[in-house]
Amino acid sequence: MTTEDLFEETFLAVTVNKVRTGLTMLGIVIGIASVIALTAIGQGAQGTIQSSIQSLGSNLLVVIPGASRSFGSTVSSGLGSAETLTPNDSNAIAQLPGVAAISPEVSGRYQVIYRGSNTFTTVMGVDSAYPQVRNVQVDQGRFVTDSDVNSSAMVAVIGPTVLQNLFGNSVATATPDMAIGQIIRIKNVDFTVVGVTQSKGGNAFNNQDDMIFVPLSVAQHFLLGSSSYLTEVDVEAQSQQAMTQVQNEITTLLLQRHGISDPQQADFNIINQADIVAAASSVTGTFTTLLAAIAGISLLVGGIGIMNMMLTTVTERTREIGLRKAIGAKKKDITMQFLAEAVMLTFGGGAIGIVLGWIAASVVSSITSINTVVSIGSIVLAFCVSAGIGIIFGYYPAVRAARLNPIEALRYE
Repeated sequence: MTTEDLFEETFLAVTVNKVRTGLTMLGIVIGIASVIALTAIGQGAQGTIQSSIQSLGSNLLVVIPGASRSFGSTVSSGLGSAETLTPNDSNAIAQLPGVAAISPEVSGRYQVIYRGSNTFTTVMGVDSAYPQVRNVQVDQGRFVTDSDVNSSAMVAVIGPTVLQNLFGNSVATATPDMAIGQIIRIKNVDFTVVGVTQSKGGNAFNNQDDMIFVPLSVAQHFLLGSSSYLTEVDVEAQSQQAMTQVQNEITTLLLQRHGISDPQQADFNIINQADIVAAASSVTGTFTTLLAAIAGISLLVGGIGIMNMMLTTVTERTREIGLRKAIGAKKKDITMQFLAEAVMLTFGGGAIGIVLGWIAASVVSSITSINTVVSIGSIVLAFCVSAGIGIIFGYYPAVRAARLNPIEALRYE
């Protein structure tokens, strides 16, 4: 039997009963579509989480006061709530090799008032290095400058969410130019709005759009009432490869400055952005694999359905098989014919499933904030799985058909 004859016979056999063929392929279609869609959603979620974390800054290390390992300690109630990190610590860290930029910060949550509107938000005291370290862009106006910090200028830069909460209304959406030059009140202190940041969106850690930035010196004296301590120190390493080394150097430096010999008793913590990204990627990767595995169960069910159909087909075509063998068809020919039918069913179902999975992923992307990613690898894997299912679940019915005795097959009613 030539390849052309095999293909023609297979196509005719598969299309002779279209309803049964469609129902048999349905399991494969659902399985492949589910795997493609769920894998795309999982990979998209992973990318979204990674970009959200990376939007916090490039090669970022965050030094926070507080000893998370000290149970019963006065500083163990929450990272960043202790007063163990000083401006002198920040200045010392800035001198370390491998540090590209550093931004000392203080922060607190306050009620902010503008005329008849008010909001409760995070107010951060920062310097001019903050935009570089934290990857912040100004949409309108300017950011806090060194001159503002040195002169304790009463200026503020607000985020997009604060802009809408204070300057928006039910009739119109607030625009950045509306806020520039306006006076807002924070803790009974007037600040002039000099800038509005670009939207970055929220993440698992905080809403980066719901913030107000003021000069560090102003926040220390007028909001916190103390210039002795910092809420955190953000450090940008010169490269991603240098992050671990810089982290170790900061740890050694602060232990020495704070007179601590046992690292387990450290009164500070260092958060490594690369570690957060790796942990998030690991979690989302495992979740994606789990989703794909669950969806893969339907592929197994679809494969069983194909085997059931092929066994039924062998029974229905017993006399045909006997006739073919009687006129010279070999076992190999019979095996190849039925195996080709099973593979065609799975390939057809796989192709339809890939298209439906792609459409489902696109729909999810359009109605949610997740940018789904349909990779070439998942498509290739889907085709390989389809072929494998066709061969595995079609082999037994094909062999059974090939082993039929031609004489008994011709007598079959």
